[in-house]
This record gives sequence, structure tokens and C-alpha cells, in this order.
Amino acid sequence: MRTSGVLHKDVVITVPFYDVDSMDVVWHGHYVKYLEVARCALLDDIGHNYVQMKESGYAWPVIDLQLRYVQAACFGQQLIVRADLVEWQNRLLIHYLIRDAASGQRITRASSVQVAVHIASGEMQLESPKIFIDAVEQRLRGVPQHSSSGSP
Repeated sequence: MRTSGVLHKDVVITVPFYDVDSMDVVWHGHYVKYLEVARCALLDDIGHNYVQMKESGYAWPVIDLQLRYVQAACFGQQLIVRADLVEWQNRLLIHYLIRDAASGQRITRASSVQVAVHIASGEMQLESPKIFIDAVEQRLRGVPQHSSSGSP
């Protein structure tokens, strides 16, 4: 059983025509883009998105990505992509679930791991920066977050 996240964000995506392949299903690589949309919404909700990460002096590269395809998504299908924050103190671990919006049926399950890298030195951090941990903990306490709009 997968660990539930302490925070989550759902986004709705309608599969565009340019994401389907010659078999009329979403090409497998596009699912990663859908995960990114949900991850950005989650980080916005936390109040520490990629713009704020960079401004604080840290990059957060993805170092691990796991996807399990259960069923194909098709052109025009509405998907609900959920991003669940699972870990944040030493690394950013997010679990994802992509479901069909109409039936709730699972399409894809995934997870990503990101680590903080100090931009100036290029050094990977063994702990998440305090500014990020503080943002998550404030959000967990229900403190309203103010984030600038910015996505990668």
C-alpha cells in the first residue's frame, strides 16, 4: 500500500490531440508532463514553487521517476491528476494518481523524487533547505500561502 501524502492537489487535464500517437492513445512520455502540471499546482499551494525555489538559491532536479501504466488515456478524455506530498525534509517525494474523471478508474500511478541542489556551488543538499521546510510546515498548520505565479 502506498503512503498517503500530508498535502495533495488535484488538477483536471483534458487530453489534447497533439498528445496522442498513431494508436490514438496518449504517448507514454506525455504522462510525465501531466505529473508536472500537478506537481506545480501542489508547490503553488505550498507557497514555494519553482520560482521561489530558484530565488532562494536552490534547484530541485528530478533524480528518480517511476510510472506504472494501468490503462491508456485517449484524445479528449478528462483526467484527474493528484499529487500527494509524502516527504519533504530530506528530499521531495511525491506520489501521483491519474484517474479518469468520469469513472474514477485508475489510469497511471507514479512517484517522483527531487533533491535540493545549491545553485551557486552545485552541491546536492542532504537536507531540504529550511525555507522550503518552513513553507511546508506553515501550509500544514493552515497558514495561507502567497506565491508568485510561475511555472517551469
